[in-house]
Amino acid sequence: MYVVATAGHVDHGKSTLVRALTGMEPDRWAEEKRRGLTIDLGFAWTPLPSGEDVAFVDVPGHERFLGNMLAGLGPAPAVCFIVAADEGWQAQSADHRDAIAALGIEHGLIVVTKADRAPERVDAVLAQTRAELAGTALAGVPAVVVSAVTGAGLEDLRHQLGRVLADLPAPAVAGRVRFWVDRSFTVKGSGAVVTGTLTSGTLAENDRLEVLGADSPRAVSVRTLHSRNRPHPSIGPTQRVAVNLRGTTADEVHRGDALVTPGAWPVAGVVDIRRTTGADLDQAPGQLLVHVGTATVPAHVRPFNAGHARLVFERNLPLVPGDRLVLRDPGSRAVFGGAQVLDVDPPELTRRGAGTRHAAYLETVPDGGDARLEVVRRGAVRVGFLQRLGLVGPAVGATGEEASGEDNGVPADVRAFGDWWVHAPVMDRWAARLRDAVETLAGSDPLAAGLSRGAAAALLEVDWDDTLLNAVVAEARMVQRGGYIRLPGQGTGLGPAEQAIATLERRLAAHPFDAPEGDDLTALNLGAKELAAAERAGRILRLDGTVVLLPTDPALAMRELARLEQPFTTSQARQALGTSRRVAIPLLEHLDARGWTRRVDGSLREIVT
Repeated sequence: MYVVATAGHVDHGKSTLVRALTGMEPDRWAEEKRRGLTIDLGFAWTPLPSGEDVAFVDVPGHERFLGNMLAGLGPAPAVCFIVAADEGWQAQSADHRDAIAALGIEHGLIVVTKADRAPERVDAVLAQTRAELAGTALAGVPAVVVSAVTGAGLEDLRHQLGRVLADLPAPAVAGRVRFWVDRSFTVKGSGAVVTGTLTSGTLAENDRLEVLGADSPRAVSVRTLHSRNRPHPSIGPTQRVAVNLRGTTADEVHRGDALVTPGAWPVAGVVDIRRTTGADLDQAPGQLLVHVGTATVPAHVRPFNAGHARLVFERNLPLVPGDRLVLRDPGSRAVFGGAQVLDVDPPELTRRGAGTRHAAYLETVPDGGDARLEVVRRGAVRVGFLQRLGLVGPAVGATGEEASGEDNGVPADVRAFGDWWVHAPVMDRWAARLRDAVETLAGSDPLAAGLSRGAAAALLEVDWDDTLLNAVVAEARMVQRGGYIRLPGQGTGLGPAEQAIATLERRLAAHPFDAPEGDDLTALNLGAKELAAAERAGRILRLDGTVVLLPTDPALAMRELARLEQPFTTSQARQALGTSRRVAIPLLEHLDARGWTRRVDGSLREIVT
């Protein structure tokens, strides 16, 4: 199915045309039928001669219902722009033209209706309509002249619709879903049902989704799906869809809410925008109504210049760079202009002149955003964030290994490390800063373990994870051991303590289990700092914080204990090793911890075979 919205001035025959094409009544409210005036969105569908089905979103034309009209146009990929032959171009024709231009809708038809009432005016009305649409994407679209009353031109309209819809770009069937809700109601026995136009992605029964609206996000799931009053196990784009939801009620979901794939969309409360149509942004009032999808949200405006501004929404919206917005002055029913989203996570601007500098940056951002610029601005970005922005595909940068170069989708001056993209000059600065810090520490304290990973993360002031920090350590040509970052080769020597440790090693080699007393260590000028450095270097083994042995002594102890009758007591072990309880007890506990021995009961141990 393809979806087409109507547009045009009130009383120009939009609903009558949809009724004539489909045989269905698009007006749903009794008041609409009584007054002959479309107030809210209507929906109808029909097959075309091409074999495709088309669904119409019939929008109100009256200026008082422009918000409803925009909710219908927002998700539609094509439009039938309708002008009546007897009245010609009118005020709301211009409003609807401006809205279509703001939304960036490029596909559609001009339909001159009521040709039976004023056949002599058809050519003039069509010429005026084309003149009014000059400069918009609809300037060169086909035109059809019809009479819904006599049926003249309806078959031509059906054929022309088929041609227009055949030229629509293929929607993305796979990938994330963002489904703007335009209706919400309750079906007895089924619960909450929402409807809308699915423009990309695929919905399926039992899918888990989130409702994003004015309230906190709510987890829901799809119970059933309907399109054209028929059930479907799954539905792809572009189609009108009714979604029966679990996990919510109809009263909790409203027009302007969005059903989204969980975690797949950035949720923005502040965005930077570029003017696309209408008045200059530096002439905007302080507050605007922003229309996107089916949502209407008030926003505070901070202009940067004529072409760029920042919007602060009253509620968050699932937006990505490239999304089109319609801007309206709350004090006027007319469209103020159109804009395109450039940044959904813009930086704070607190310093003097920051707005001017930021406006200069925004001038460089291409329509739809740019992955490289995001990396350059932030220094380091997770690929998942770029994917949520729609700036990179799901496979880019996901190899877990460093990559660079345009051939794999990573810009030439960007380096990929696992799920991180890092701007190359930033990585160079980080590596140099880290190396300087490690070298300074090594020079001031040769016995130091090195710079801790926590200190390194604080030094570089970024949101670290192991992958990124390891990448900086490797880039700086550092080594890591035990949670510390050191210079290559650092720590193999013990400086002034080297001679004392060598003396201790000779003593323990001659008497392996005769651990020195505290006074002995003091006499050698070996304090806690020197002993810790020697232990990190693998020269000694400390047990219970006070007993100093050689790293090979546990294996020697096992050879002696293996000669004992199993199981054995602590006293028997002490005698076999020729040592004191001060040494024997922590040594045996060390052997237990390594799984070489085990306790049989409170007083006996045995060797684990």
